[in-house]
Amino acid sequence: MEKELWSDCKRVVFFGLPLSFTKYRLTTNRLFVNTGFLTQREDEVRLYRITDVSLSRTLMQRVFGLSTIHCNSSDKTLGNFDIINIKDGEAVKEILSQSVERERIARRVSTRENMIDVSDDDDWN
Repeated sequence: MEKELWSDCKRVVFFGLPLSFTKYRLTTNRLFVNTGFLTQREDEVRLYRITDVSLSRTLMQRVFGLSTIHCNSSDKTLGNFDIINIKDGEAVKEILSQSVERERIARRVSTRENMIDVSDDDDWN
């Protein structure tokens, strides 16, 4: 049984009201993105597939206390995605980051990065 860690709706930037048909739900193993009114769609990404999380705020988002979280993911259907116009973005980002790390450790998933020192390579001049 998965425990729900967080849920919220995408909000309209002006006044920060949840007048959108996009809902986000974070559980211990997965993140769900529900969109639509007449035709609804539910996307799901397993947390161990998320590779990077970043937070951004426009001026209007700061005025109304909203944030956008950008997630890089190796998920085939959802790919890279944004959690747009949510309240308490910093706290949500922290919950998401910790949950992703916990899932990656539990499933023994690691990401490999190629590090190149371009200063030693003559081909780059």
